[in-house]
Amino acid sequence: MSHLPYFKYHTDPLKTGSIEKRETICPVCNEKREYVYVGPFYSRSEVEDICPWCIANGKAADKYDGTFQDHGEVEGITINPDTHGNEVIEELIKRTPGYYGIQQEKWLSHCNEPCNYLGQVGWKEIREMGIDVEEDIEIEAKKYRLSKEEFCKRLINKGFMQGYLFQCIHCGKYRLTSDID
Repeated sequence: MSHLPYFKYHTDPLKTGSIEKRETICPVCNEKREYVYVGPFYSRSEVEDICPWCIANGKAADKYDGTFQDHGEVEGITINPDTHGNEVIEELIKRTPGYYGIQQEKWLSHCNEPCNYLGQVGWKEIREMGIDVEEDIEIEAKKYRLSKEEFCKRLINKGFMQGYLFQCIHCGKYRLTSDID
């Protein structure tokens, strides 16, 4: 099995570093795999070396009663049993690789659905990509009581203040959140 499963809200987990190419025996399916998940897994059990296929089919979350994302940190999506929101949340927190943040990971949403996680960025990478995240920069700067200019100056990839980039799966709008060491 060389092709990774598709994750709607985290389409390139190899690029983001949440999945690595490394041989392992998956503790869920007990199969020898050439890819392993290295992101967060919230469970009462200490579990490592989960394969991407057991994330995608939900078996890892079911076996260990765990999640790959804290549902309380999914922006703009509420869990309501009378709406489709539960299916969306279930796919995100139980069948999508998470990512590590400095403190608490937050999953951004747009167009009433979680966005695709693209990875860690600093202001330099945002400028090089030529993308507009002005609204989020304003929100993030206020969160830290900084001017927009000071926030952008401090937002350095792999630095003291880390940015996390997302993209809406419907309209393509880029979104940014951050945390600080």
